[in-house]
Amino acid sequence: MTEAVQQLDRQAGAVPAPHGALMPAHWRDFWALTKPGVIRLVVFTGLCGLLVAPGTIHPVIGFVAILCIAMGAGGAAALNQYHESDLDALMKRTANRPIPAGRMDREAALQFGLALSGFSVVIMGLAVNWLSAAILAFSIFYYAVIYTVWLKPNTPQNIVIGGGAGAFPPVIGWAAVTGDVTMLPILLFSIIFFWTPPHFWALALFVKMDYARVGIPMMPNVAGEKSTRRQVFGYSLVLLATAMAPFALGLAGWTYGASALVLSGVFVLLAARVGFRVAGEGDALKPEKQLFAYSILYLFMIFTALVIDRAVLPAIAA
Repeated sequence: MTEAVQQLDRQAGAVPAPHGALMPAHWRDFWALTKPGVIRLVVFTGLCGLLVAPGTIHPVIGFVAILCIAMGAGGAAALNQYHESDLDALMKRTANRPIPAGRMDREAALQFGLALSGFSVVIMGLAVNWLSAAILAFSIFYYAVIYTVWLKPNTPQNIVIGGGAGAFPPVIGWAAVTGDVTMLPILLFSIIFFWTPPHFWALALFVKMDYARVGIPMMPNVAGEKSTRRQVFGYSLVLLATAMAPFALGLAGWTYGASALVLSGVFVLLAARVGFRVAGEGDALKPEKQLFAYSILYLFMIFTALVIDRAVLPAIAA
């Protein structure tokens, strides 16, 4: 009776399976492999790229494009967890993921990730256009291979260079509508690219022991907290300039410009609290946690401001 209860708990994700024992994977485990929390942001920025692009796209085709972006991101996440399952088992933050918790076989995760990735690219190419499919394919390769296999375990610059992996969705959304890539989607890519280091290093500052335990060379563990904090602040200034570029270049109006200035200004202020904070000062790394939480809200809001500026207000005026 006790064993039966434990098996039910394992299938629900409450208790890891004993070493060597694998329970049949539940659909929730496959869902967890896709990192749904990350996918929300990926889908949102991809949708924003689609909405601000000039021209029109049939709603069904647009839906297929966003679905393919979501599937591609989910497939890349599954491949990431397949490759890092041994490391995930040693980190408190990731130990209850499906593979290290013993709820899923690694090969099942690999097959799921490859199938989801391949299907997303093929459908994008056939239903939308092959430029958006090619960018989607490269973004999957970038995250699953360049970042996961090469950058992450070998260099403290993993997040800086690897930031490109998460910056492609608005470019894909734009290309789905227009069939090309121009300055504005490149700037949207750049916003996410320069947002990634301060966003992720804020997290790394309060989970650095996890990364140290498994030997991943995150910036706080390699360069030290002081250098990491200064770089968090430095990248926030670059992010401010990049976020203002669409307005400065006449690619967005005052609604976006004012919003970007205020939102980025708050980001810089929070980053300054992190950048010039003495280690051990205050309570439980509160500034770092505040910056990390705000950084997620920041990306949602600045992309929302762009959609309002370029899509909603012109539609109302028309």
